[in-house]
Amino acid sequence: MKFVAEIDVMPLKELLDPQGKTVANNMKNLNIDGVNDVRIGKHIKLTFDANDDTAAKDKVEVICKKLLANMVMESYTYTIAPMS
Repeated sequence: MKFVAEIDVMPLKELLDPQGKTVANNMKNLNIDGVNDVRIGKHIKLTFDANDDTAAKDKVEVICKKLLANMVMESYTYTIAPMS
């Protein structure tokens, strides 16, 4: 079966996000008000083959933990769906 996974990797909330802080400060400089916090991360879209839903989830977990996210500094969330 073919699957598609949408993965978001974000810095841990406990850590500073200098890139997000820079964007937030520049919003103030551009008179864009009402934005309280900016966090910048990565969005990854994968298409891949797996035998079933469980195998797809296991594959995405391995990819996230071993390749996409630095588990010391980042967290990740994802959704997986069969491709139609």
